Amino acid sequence: MNAIDLRSDTVTRPSAEMLAAMTSVPLGDDVYGEDPTINRLEETVAGLLGHEAGLFTVTGSLANMLGVRGLVPPGGEVLCEASAHIVRAELGSHAAVSGVTTRTWSAPAGQIDLDQIRALIAPDLGPYFVTTTAVSVENTHNFGGGSIQHAYDDLADELDARGLPLHLDGARLWNAAVATGRTLESFAGRAAAASVCLSKGLGAPVGSVLVGSTELIREARVWRKRLGAGWRQAGILAAAGLYAVEHNVERLAEDHANAQVIATVLADAAPGSVKPDQVETNIVVVDLAGTGHTVPEIVAGARDAGVLVGGVGATQLRIVTHLDASAADCRTAAEKLARLIG
Repeated sequence: MNAIDLRSDTVTRPSAEMLAAMTSVPLGDDVYGEDPTINRLEETVAGLLGHEAGLFTVTGSLANMLGVRGLVPPGGEVLCEASAHIVRAELGSHAAVSGVTTRTWSAPAGQIDLDQIRALIAPDLGPYFVTTTAVSVENTHNFGGGSIQHAYDDLADELDARGLPLHLDGARLWNAAVATGRTLESFAGRAAAASVCLSKGLGAPVGSVLVGSTELIREARVWRKRLGAGWRQAGILAAAGLYAVEHNVERLAEDHANAQVIATVLADAAPGSVKPDQVETNIVVVDLAGTGHTVPEIVAGARDAGVLVGGVGATQLRIVTHLDASAADCRTAAEKLARLIG
């Protein structure tokens, strides 16, 4: 029996149509800027997000590293939410590699809290304190349960007035756009640097794209090579990204609907463990506190039942829907989990 894998939307595999697209595109050497398929992907995504230029990277973490580095000099400070991907899941790379420091605010579901951010922003006080150089926002917020940032425009307005740049970790920005009906540009265009992932909900095997000004991307390209991440005929991977962007964005609504089904089934089995009205996109976070069960117990039991889920906290499970998990798969998984948790 094949397990229903709901650990992440990164577990998808290329469809036959995506694989066919990958084998029929012109290729070149990207270090020389000569891969036409990569160039087309970068131009396409930059245009969709309302920016001058784009850079194809192997991971979202690298795209974020390059984007933050382009806005924050060594010794400078970026503010972000305490459970944001850039501080929780990128292995300290911004400090270890770029010399960037961070301070954080904490809010339910990883949300923007303008009052806390205003209190944290440190002006240039000379050689006495670290100066806030940028603010980073994750939209949707992974560890916040796929939450959409509802005060995003208010924060962007505030930062514009202060002359501070916004970094957008938009790994799942596609989900935010589909869920809200907003354009990608209406989100990413407010940021000085933004990244989007192709290998999560869109189903490509590899890659993210960083977008920004021509100058920011030129410098990011230098640093990508400096970090050993230049690549050659990677257009074969960019072709998968192009296919994903052209075919797999609107269908994210199916993932959102499947997440609602899972949340509803689990809420019925264990009231209070999840609130379906707070599940906005494709991620369901289930809090086992009060159920009498532990995360390792449920993860192991689910695996034995043919369902793969993961833990993201001492008492929290994360369930992520995606294009390789059908509506029937998601309902079956939810019912099996409900029997374990209820």
